[in-house]
Amino acid sequence: MGNQPPQHVVHSPIEDEETTQVNLDRLRPVVDTLPLVVWVALAVSGAERFTFYAVTTPWQNYMQNNHDSIAVPGALGLGQATATNISSAFYFLTFLAPVPFAIISDAWLGRYKTLCLSIVLDFCGCLVLFITSLSFVKSEVTKIAGLAVGMVLLGLGTGGVKATASPFIGDQYSIAAPRLVVTKAGGRAVVDRALTLQYIYNVFYWFTNIASLSLIASTYLEKNVGFWAAYLMPVCSISVLLAFLLFWNKSFVKLAPQGNVLPKAGKVVQHAVRGRFRLDAARPAHQAEKWGRVVNWDDEFVSEIGRGLKACVVMACFVPFHLCMNQIANNLVSQAGQMQLGGVPNDMIQALNSIACILLGPLMQNVLYPSLRRVGIAFGPIARMTWAFVAMSTAMAYAAGVQKLIYSRGPCYDHPLACPDAAGGSVPNEINVWVQTPLYFLLAVAEILGFTTLSEYSYSEAPKNMRSLVQALGQLSSGVGSGLGMAVSPVSVDPQILWLYTGLAVSMVVVAPTFWLAFSRYDKAADQLAANSSDQTECSSTQIDRVENTKTD
Repeated sequence: MGNQPPQHVVHSPIEDEETTQVNLDRLRPVVDTLPLVVWVALAVSGAERFTFYAVTTPWQNYMQNNHDSIAVPGALGLGQATATNISSAFYFLTFLAPVPFAIISDAWLGRYKTLCLSIVLDFCGCLVLFITSLSFVKSEVTKIAGLAVGMVLLGLGTGGVKATASPFIGDQYSIAAPRLVVTKAGGRAVVDRALTLQYIYNVFYWFTNIASLSLIASTYLEKNVGFWAAYLMPVCSISVLLAFLLFWNKSFVKLAPQGNVLPKAGKVVQHAVRGRFRLDAARPAHQAEKWGRVVNWDDEFVSEIGRGLKACVVMACFVPFHLCMNQIANNLVSQAGQMQLGGVPNDMIQALNSIACILLGPLMQNVLYPSLRRVGIAFGPIARMTWAFVAMSTAMAYAAGVQKLIYSRGPCYDHPLACPDAAGGSVPNEINVWVQTPLYFLLAVAEILGFTTLSEYSYSEAPKNMRSLVQALGQLSSGVGSGLGMAVSPVSVDPQILWLYTGLAVSMVVVAPTFWLAFSRYDKAADQLAANSSDQTECSSTQIDRVENTKTD
C-alpha cells in the first residue's frame, strides 16, 4: 500500500560514546511503526465514515426532486433551495453536537464509551430512514417525519463521533519518548512522535476517503433499485461496526476521564482576561503575589490552556473553508444534475473527491513532505493550512467557471432543466458532467492540507484531558460554516448561484494571506522549540529524553 511508513528495527544497545551521545539534530527523524491497535482504531473510524456517506449522499435527491422525476431520482420534491437549507441544518447539528459529547467524554464516560453511544445513535437514525423510505410507506408526511427523526439521530451520533474518534485514534499511539532505530539501509534515525502523529492523521483521512466511496454503491442503489436499498446498506454496515467495536473492547487504550475541568479552565481564562488578556496573569505565582490568592492549578495547566486556546483560534479561521467544503454535499450535486450524465447518478460524481484524496494523500505524505524536509523547507502546520485555503479558493473559482459554462449552453442556458425544451426536466444543458473532475481534485488538495493538518494540530496542542473538547470546539467552526450555508441558501438557485461560488472564491483569497500573517509565528516558534530541544537533548540506545520549554504567547 502506498501509504505505508518506512519499516524500522529498534537498535540493539550500543556502548560506544558516539552512539550514546548524539544530538537529535544530527539524526534523521522518521515515522514509527504503528501498533496494531492504531490500525484497528483507524478501521473503526473508516467504517463509521462508510456508513455516514452511504446514508447522507442520496439526501439531496431524496429531498429536492419529486418521486416521478425522470432525469434524477427523487422522493419529497422540496426544491433545491429548501433541500440545501435542510442539508446545511443537518451539518450544523453535526458540528454543534460534539460539544456536549466532548464534555461527557472528557468528564465522565471516556472516549471509548462515548464513541459506542454515538454509534448506537447512528444505527437508530439509519434504521428510521430505512423504514420510512420503504415503498409501502406512501404518506409524504411520514417520509418527512422519518427524515427529520433520522437526521436528528444521525446528527447527534455523528457529533459524538466527531468529538471522540480523532482523539481516540491519537490515544492509541501512546509512545511519547523518541527512540533510536536503524533503517533497513543500516542508517541511524530517531522515531519522532510529531511525525508519527502526522502520519496517523494522514492515514485517518486516507481511510476516510476510501470509506466514502460507499457513496458509489449508495447512489447506484438509489437510482436503480430505490432509496430504501440505499438506506439498507448503512444499516448493515453500522451493525457490523458496532459489533467490531465491542469485540476489540479490551485491546483499546482507554484514558480515564479526568473529571470536568471546564470550571477550572474557565477560571484560568477569566483571570487572563482580567489581566489584559495575558495568560501569565492566571499563573499561581502572579495570583499569589498580586491578589494573595491560592489557586487550584499549576503553571503547566495554564500553559496547556494557552496551547488549547491557540488551537481553537486557528480552528475558528476554518469557518469559510467549511462553507466551501459543504458545497460538495448539496450545490455541487445539483450542478452535476444540470449537465449530461451519461447514465451516471448525479450524486455519484462527488466520489471523485474521495478518489482524488486516495491518490494524492500518499503522494503528499511520502513524496511531497519528505522532499520539502530534505531541501530544508519548513512546511509546518500553519503553512500547510494556508495553502489549503489557496487550493480552496481555486476550487471555488473553478466551480464558478463550470456554472458559467452551464449557463452558456442550451437548451435552457441560465435556467437548466426548467425551460420548455427540457421536456419536463429530462434534458440537461449540453455540457458533460466530467468537466467537474478538476474541481474535485482541487478540493482534495485543500482537504488533505486543511482537515488532515487541523486534526493533527488540534490533538497535539490540546491539553491531554481536554482533547475531545478542543476537537469539539473546532467543529463549532464547521457548524458556523453550515449556519452560513443556511443563510446563503436563498441564492442557491439559478442563476444567482454563480455569485455564490464567486463570493466563496474571493473570501478564501482574503483568508489565506490573513491567516498566514496572523499565525505564521506559530510555525516559527515550533521550529525554534524543536531546535532548542535538539541542542539540549542526548540520545541513548533505548530512549531520548526531550526537554520542552513551553512558552505562552
